[in-house]
Amino acid sequence: MRTVLILGAGFGGLELATLLSRSLAEEVRVVLVDRNDSFTFGFAKLEILFRDVAPEAVRVPYADLAHPGVEFRREEVTEIDPRTRRVVTDRSEYEPDILVVALGADYDPAATPGFVEDGYEYYSIEGAARLRDRLDSFDGGSVVMAILRVPFKCPPAPYEGAMLLHEKLARRGLGGNTRIRMISPMDSPIPVSADTSAALVEALTRRGIEYTPGQLVHGLDPDRHVALTRAGDIAYDLFIGIPAHRVPAVVEASGLTVGGTDGWVAVDPATLETPYPNVYALGDCADAPVPRAGVFAEDAARTVAAGIAAKLRGSDATDRYRGRGACHIEFGDGLVGKVDADFLSGPAPRAPFTAPSVALAREKAEAAAARIQRWFPGSLDRASE
Repeated sequence: MRTVLILGAGFGGLELATLLSRSLAEEVRVVLVDRNDSFTFGFAKLEILFRDVAPEAVRVPYADLAHPGVEFRREEVTEIDPRTRRVVTDRSEYEPDILVVALGADYDPAATPGFVEDGYEYYSIEGAARLRDRLDSFDGGSVVMAILRVPFKCPPAPYEGAMLLHEKLARRGLGGNTRIRMISPMDSPIPVSADTSAALVEALTRRGIEYTPGQLVHGLDPDRHVALTRAGDIAYDLFIGIPAHRVPAVVEASGLTVGGTDGWVAVDPATLETPYPNVYALGDCADAPVPRAGVFAEDAARTVAAGIAAKLRGSDATDRYRGRGACHIEFGDGLVGKVDADFLSGPAPRAPFTAPSVALAREKAEAAAARIQRWFPGSLDRASE
């Protein structure tokens, strides 16, 4: 019985553990390690921030995994040696036959001077709850929202946040005396999809949200409440930022980022193998040529599962990572749009856009429910009790 150790139980880790349990349960023992006790969808932070959903209501406990051959351990990874595949945690040590690093990306708010002191974010549960409380006391003024570094998780999320913020403030009667400005260092919201970008820019414009592409906020002055850019200072009453992302420190210390772009884990883009034998990386921490988003980590897990099966059976891997995924985008007013991206199947990426609708809002909810049923079969047993 071979051992596969998966570090990180996000989209990629959960999908991989599920696939290995279904296809190789008699051949591999899977150990899934995460420092948290529960899983949360990224879009759940919007639910906390704008729809007053309690943080505890969006968490799915890892105790509900219940897959044959899969053991979940809540542990903090403290050391990774990719040469020997030795992993040390705060509770144990491992030397698996196959190691998969899926530890995601960490946030680095201190990378932008002044942001910790005078900014808010909603990419973490804690940050979304803190910003929700701040909005409860907000009585109007200038709101600046900014993407503080590329790459970042879920490319549409900053624009979803801007539109849902406009909707929330309008419901409170603050639309007339509030100005929202969206600043991005990128030239368009979704560079791979002109139609999606156009739809988002049109939606921002229709709401009176000022959109400034191609500009980077490189710091805040907390005393003057201004955002610092090369084009000049921008005053704000409330600053909301998408914090800089970075690879987790334990991954950086392992040497896995050597050869990767801008400090991310170097991988073969076709197989997601690292330069070290029997060591893979997938999801937000990997330097694959796709955006950081759960749907692409999920697709990567399918490629890695096929690669592991081929290794165990002594054959060459035939599956190649395609970088495919459907991303649902909140436009407010109960409407959801969708972009279907395929980055690597053809000579150029394709990402057609489907206009917002109530039907797509239902589809988004159904897709989330289907993932819960697939990844957490124990939740169905608990629900029937």
